[in-house]
Amino acid sequence: MIAYVNGILESIEEGNAVVDVNGFGINVAISGSTYDRMPGIGEVVKLYTYTNVKEDAFNLFGFLSKDELNLFKMLITVNGIGPKGGLSILSVMSPDDLRFAIMAGDSASISKAPGIGKKTAERITLELRDKIKVSEDDMLGTASVSVADLDGDGANVARDEAVAALVALGYNQGDALKAVRKVLSANPDAAEDTEALLKLALKEMF
Repeated sequence: MIAYVNGILESIEEGNAVVDVNGFGINVAISGSTYDRMPGIGEVVKLYTYTNVKEDAFNLFGFLSKDELNLFKMLITVNGIGPKGGLSILSVMSPDDLRFAIMAGDSASISKAPGIGKKTAERITLELRDKIKVSEDDMLGTASVSVADLDGDGANVARDEAVAALVALGYNQGDALKAVRKVLSANPDAAEDTEALLKLALKEMF
């Protein structure tokens, strides 16, 4: 319904901002990370919004970027994740961190969000992994690709084995996946060779 609100930040508190749009004060629910990045009181702000309509309520959820809004919309398609749950997750994870966690099956990181249990976090990784489109512009500075673009049988096995090996060595799953994907983007020949892929990914980790 409402694509965005653009006006003067009238007031802000954890979880909510009031934006003055031509004399109308509009309440917009915001995540903790959005709260931390908001401008000062009296300054202009533009929030991309999701409209949630219920029988007894009309609520706007706002984000500073379309990317964050799109991830929020994706999260609330998962059974058991409402708008408040989506905000909770995006309060503790950046869009890139969330993408990496979903693709790496790192439900433990997602379950750190208040109100998000282990089973719900696992459901998020299972249901959204194939839907996540990884933008190399955002992550690696190159062209956009989707999970399927890199998931040939050999490449998929080598990638997963390389990520698992890095995690076994003590690296964070998200960082491991990022390093492996970067190597695959720059060295397609390593796509079906786990050992070569692992060696190159290790270099990226340092």
